[in-house]
Amino acid sequence: MKVLDLFEKLDRLPFGKRIFTFLICMNAPYFFSIKSQVTILKKNRCEVQLKKRRSVTNHIKTVHAIAMCNMAELSGGLMIEASLPRDKQWIPSGMTVEYLKKAETNLTAVSNGFEIDWDQTGTIEVPVVINDLNDQTVFKASINMYVKNKT
Repeated sequence: MKVLDLFEKLDRLPFGKRIFTFLICMNAPYFFSIKSQVTILKKNRCEVQLKKRRSVTNHIKTVHAIAMCNMAELSGGLMIEASLPRDKQWIPSGMTVEYLKKAETNLTAVSNGFEIDWDQTGTIEVPVVINDLNDQTVFKASINMYVKNKT
């Protein structure tokens, strides 16, 4: 089952988004480390929320930079998985990040693929922006995803 089909099916159920996020983390266990939740998944868009809690903070009590990188990779990876044609596959090949402000609140990572040509192969840049509760951008990422035809 394609990831988007699974999200749409579970989204109709009570706690469906939590169940979906749990299943994704079972497949890629490192994502459990940030205890996030996928809130929106559709073609060209994914949103992941993270509650600021002690386990994701650094020595100055802000959300740790690597927790935000993890959020960005989860959001960007799910968005590309939901958007690519079924005859293509992908793998991340790099990520450039900018830390713009201290992340002092809960966060939302948004990946937006509306300007991406999903029929191309090679490296696709997936943009991810992370905003705080005041809608201030605290982090930006550009994730290089290597896309090829399935063999």
